[in-house]
Amino acid sequence: MTNLAHPGRRLAVVPSTARPAPLEETYMDVKALAKLLGTTERFPRRLVAERRIRYLKAGTHVRFPASAVEEFLATNTVEPIRPRRRMRRAA
Repeated sequence: MTNLAHPGRRLAVVPSTARPAPLEETYMDVKALAKLLGTTERFPRRLVAERRIRYLKAGTHVRFPASAVEEFLATNTVEPIRPRRRMRRAA
């Protein structure tokens, strides 16, 4: 794909992620997300303030789509590394 405004430059293609339609998805509030994560309500509110999680704001209510919570957990999961075996040298 080329950019007509700047010949020779390519536009970045962002892969689309399959997300369910907004009305088909389940949503949780701050209290439910805090309970799921095992934290206080302050942590999900901080995630919203720092724009670290996708959310829906309807008036004063903040809701988190289930897919956004799954994405957040998948992105921030750290897998353990396997310890390397030490090779002993002969004396």
